[in-house]
Amino acid sequence: MNNFQKTNDFNEIVYGRRSIKEYDPSVKISREEMTEILAEATSAPSSINMQPWRFVVIDSEEGKETLGDLAKFNKEKVLSSSAVIAVFADMNNIDYAEEIYGKAVELGYMPKEIKEFQLNAFKPLYEAMPEKNMRETIILDAGLVSMQLMLVARAHGYDTNPIGGYEKDQIAEVYGLDKDRYIPIMLITIGKAANEGFQTYRLPVETITTWK
Repeated sequence: MNNFQKTNDFNEIVYGRRSIKEYDPSVKISREEMTEILAEATSAPSSINMQPWRFVVIDSEEGKETLGDLAKFNKEKVLSSSAVIAVFADMNNIDYAEEIYGKAVELGYMPKEIKEFQLNAFKPLYEAMPEKNMRETIILDAGLVSMQLMLVARAHGYDTNPIGGYEKDQIAEVYGLDKDRYIPIMLITIGKAANEGFQTYRLPVETITTWK
């Protein structure tokens, strides 16, 4: 396990997860541990490994107060949490293609000729991709990292809640981001639960699955 992980128990991580409404406000997460949590979460898959997710970690009281005004229906969750992770998707993610693939060559993950072949094949397509298509692609990728982040938090002994109800048209600019470049995906509160949360019913597989 990594430095701060508490468990690798799959059942505890997956089936123990709850969407927590109230946190113990006395529990803080160090920036060192939060960095580890984010690093583990970003092992999630993404289209052509462009990793378009971007995070704003809001862990100061001032930052959470500001966010509370943007998430009025979820203000108590925001204020009692150790931190809130605002997840965005970067429309200009292709700008990092050379770094991502170049580092893969440097680390011995792929031969240089494969890197050149792949960049030459997909980079022009990505650069010319219509805005609608790019948005759809990076929103999917950011959703994958968000779910993984919540599971990683469980492995570290913390609880989370994904939030979609907030002022998405304002949040990028409030935290100094270009709203045309960074697409808001969700907020994820993280901290130590003040209660166990509620179990929820899941539809049976036969209801949600078709076999062909």
